[in-house]
Amino acid sequence: MNETEKEPEPYGFATLAVHAGARPDPTTGARSTPIFQTNAYVFQDADHAAELFNLQTFGFIYSRLTNPTVSVLEERVCALENGRGAVACATGHAAQFLIAATLLDVGDEFIASNNLYGGSITQFGVSFKKLGWNCNFVDMTDPDKLRAAMNDKIKFIFCEILANPGGVVLDLAALAEIAKEWGVPLVVDNTLATPYLCRPFDWGADIVVHSATKYIGGHGNTMAGVVAESGRFDWYQSDKFPSMTQPDPAYHGLTFAETFGDFGFSMKMRAVALRDFGPTLSAQAAWNVLQGVETLPLRMERHCANAQAVAEFLSEHPKVAWVSYAGLPDSPYHELANKYLPKGAGAVFTFGVKGGFAAGETVVNTVDIFSHLANVGDTRSLIIHPASTTHRQLTPEQRDAAGAGEDVIRLSIGIETLEDIIADLDQALAQT
Repeated sequence: MNETEKEPEPYGFATLAVHAGARPDPTTGARSTPIFQTNAYVFQDADHAAELFNLQTFGFIYSRLTNPTVSVLEERVCALENGRGAVACATGHAAQFLIAATLLDVGDEFIASNNLYGGSITQFGVSFKKLGWNCNFVDMTDPDKLRAAMNDKIKFIFCEILANPGGVVLDLAALAEIAKEWGVPLVVDNTLATPYLCRPFDWGADIVVHSATKYIGGHGNTMAGVVAESGRFDWYQSDKFPSMTQPDPAYHGLTFAETFGDFGFSMKMRAVALRDFGPTLSAQAAWNVLQGVETLPLRMERHCANAQAVAEFLSEHPKVAWVSYAGLPDSPYHELANKYLPKGAGAVFTFGVKGGFAAGETVVNTVDIFSHLANVGDTRSLIIHPASTTHRQLTPEQRDAAGAGEDVIRLSIGIETLEDIIADLDQALAQT
């Protein structure tokens, strides 16, 4: 733990995963969180309605903004991350958009790690640019490169603690120190690690984002995103964040950082960005994700144990050229994984199959238990050969630069019986 240690929490992680944010329904006594399938909510009277719209009291107005089922999910993920406030939305990409829309004005810049999920790189580098938000990509495996890239226009730093496809672990404490020096938030994508393996707020991060589509939900059946804030960032330390520190004309001059204090960012994101852009999470989707959250610690323990064993098996296999998994002692990120991910190095990683492109296609075509698809974080074991699918349109040189060379296979290890997972890979490799 670092200098940001907090008071002991009243409940353990597994207890919070089951109970945080939920209580028996006061009307019916229902113990499972109900699905509140409604668009709107009746006001007590005109004064109550005015107070809700003025953000003078908390409650439900319209399900684009708040919904009781969604609120339970928000509170639960916030508790698991040991945060102060959270907002759930339709997808992980929507969550990233809401962060940017809350913090950036036209012409502003932010810095992102170049070790990111490919969809995030495209969103930041192409689509955000059309909105006047400029992203600079930096190799954050060397914190000095981040420090050298900083300037006064930068509004936040974005990284993944455990990078998709899982071979890269960053030094969060070092990155947080740089963010603190420049007075900007450190935003951490915690999708692949989940709060069970790492709580970025404990290492100095200010905002955490999840594609809850992955391990938080965990069953490959629901899209969702969640943003949580630590509540510790001082928005008044500079004039960089007028959206937080200046009066908002849409709310009669209310100032979010002043009015809501340590959860002001979450309120701003909900009351303005979510309200105006509308990537709402449905009540049904929130309920689905809540079912997954309850077993998060159990699943992650099994995911990581299986992944460690599979990585060790592949590292000794005669048909495998290399394995990139931070849980292996020869990984350049093994020491960082032991520091930040002591319970396990995640369950998504890549390996290189001898025989290149043709061998990669053979493996994905002949596995049985593994599902060949473009996703991670499912209970099921998943596999993809990027060179023949997601990166097929690129030249060989471009594939290599993107970490998707002809021999690369990405695995997302599930919770099936370990011996069955290994046997399936072994028989597929035998056919190359």
